[in-house]
Amino acid sequence: MSKFFQGYLGAVSSAVTIAVGLNLLIKRAEHFSPATRILVQRFIPFPAVASANVCNVLLMRHTELSEGISVLDDKGNVVGTSKLAARHALMETSLTRVVLPMPVLLLPPLIMAMLERLPLLQKHSRLGLPVHSMVCLCAFGLALPVAISLFPQNSQVSTRTRLPPSARTLPLTFSP
Repeated sequence: MSKFFQGYLGAVSSAVTIAVGLNLLIKRAEHFSPATRILVQRFIPFPAVASANVCNVLLMRHTELSEGISVLDDKGNVVGTSKLAARHALMETSLTRVVLPMPVLLLPPLIMAMLERLPLLQKHSRLGLPVHSMVCLCAFGLALPVAISLFPQNSQVSTRTRLPPSARTLPLTFSP
């Protein structure tokens, strides 16, 4: 339970710190016009969410770095544990967690900034929410498959480094 609490607390703390810090920075940026400030503020959720995701992964799975994760041979048999494979798995998982919110938090602000200039949305302001919802839905539909397909479900690690001598001749796989 404390592991989950630690991961949650770390993720929330990093997200809030980054979001508040970036908001303060933008408010103090005197060379930005008000329109530019509003546009830039639309992008603040991305670094906050990305840092929270990475922080959560590292805090929840930090023991894998010190203990290693199970590595398998080509037949699926566990042949040992590897800290190198754990580091590789955490890196892949963290990168996936950064890419996943990218289209959802970056595309809609860009697209909506363009769509809000259209006469149709200026005339019918009630269409803003449904249009924004559809843009977000499409962005998430794009983001999830892309993020999941970045890395294979089972990765391979070189057997030449830091593995037990008995496992050095086998192709080994691990799951991130």
